[in-house]
Amino acid sequence: MGDSLSIVSRVLRTRRDTLRLAEPLSPEDMVVQSMPDASPAKWHLAHTSWFFDRFVLQPLGLPAVKAEYDYLFNSYYDAVGPRHPRSARGLLTRPSVEEVLAYRRAIDARLADLDGSKHIEEPAVKDALELGLNHEQQHQELLLTDILHLFSRSPLFPAYAAENKRPASETKALTWRANEGGVHEIGHHGRGFAFDNEGPRHKVYLAPFTIASRLVTNGEYLAFVRDGGYSRPELWLSDGWAWLKGNAVSAPLYWHGEGASELTLGGVLPLAHGDPVVHVSHYEADAYARWAGARLPTEAEWEVTAPQLEQAFGHAWQWTQSSYAAYPGFRALAGAFGEYNGKFMSGQQVLRGSSLATPVDHSRPTYRNFFPPNAQWQFSGIRLARDT
Repeated sequence: MGDSLSIVSRVLRTRRDTLRLAEPLSPEDMVVQSMPDASPAKWHLAHTSWFFDRFVLQPLGLPAVKAEYDYLFNSYYDAVGPRHPRSARGLLTRPSVEEVLAYRRAIDARLADLDGSKHIEEPAVKDALELGLNHEQQHQELLLTDILHLFSRSPLFPAYAAENKRPASETKALTWRANEGGVHEIGHHGRGFAFDNEGPRHKVYLAPFTIASRLVTNGEYLAFVRDGGYSRPELWLSDGWAWLKGNAVSAPLYWHGEGASELTLGGVLPLAHGDPVVHVSHYEADAYARWAGARLPTEAEWEVTAPQLEQAFGHAWQWTQSSYAAYPGFRALAGAFGEYNGKFMSGQQVLRGSSLATPVDHSRPTYRNFFPPNAQWQFSGIRLARDT
């Protein structure tokens, strides 16, 4: 965060931000799981607290605040033991929301006690706190995307908040930013936090290319829909065509009335034709690019041109054609933290940039987000590229 607060103070501030995001939700909103890939808001609040308990406090010799929560709220860390199935998180009616909030308060009190203690100077403790802070911020975004998906399953289509959460967009003419290619360096370097999968910094060779100055808009994507984009197999990857047919997909996830309106965090609103299209899968992004006579950028192309790009951050995650894989020389962290990113380097596509739901601290050119190619429920959009 780049300020003078202690690491513990920054962690506690971040955790208060999470609670503020949950304030508009009722207890009933916080319990339901709308699909296996999404988690109830209550689970997010509990899991992020468990993370600090398990990886910061317990290694210091403190007993678990709730030992049974090690099973309930472990996400995917096989190194620390068995866990409740991800797809069944919505069945956890107990502990109650109030009990989870009490658990958070207990964890926060123990974290506050660390401030100024001898333990805070230990590198392993500092590193775990910094990772926990960034982990909590990732779950802030997931809380919003998961709630939006939950509300999409209700015939009432409720609003998360009264105001429209989308940043106002003024559509500019799309231009193409040229890059001569050659050898470039990508990956995190220097000061500041980065996840392990953002490094090591290394050289890549790029052929000459151009990249779109801005994101694809709702209006532009609507033209693809109206031109039969979802019924033309020549535009689709084989897996994408099978996914489309198997799930009767015909538009971005939250569009209503053939593009007349869409569900947003602010409720159902008329489709804003000038806003970036969001909630499209990699399959849809790839098909649109082919229809538009272009392609998706590689993650290296995106990173080296990021300073030139409009709407690089704060609007929509941008699908790339790059499969999520280790950089040359990558080594997973030791212990359970090695499971944080490295174990998912199969069957995923890289997204770059950040969305309107992303904490500001996670908007950096080297950040590598990743999801399966069929994922629509994130705020994922499209930026085009072309060979030259």
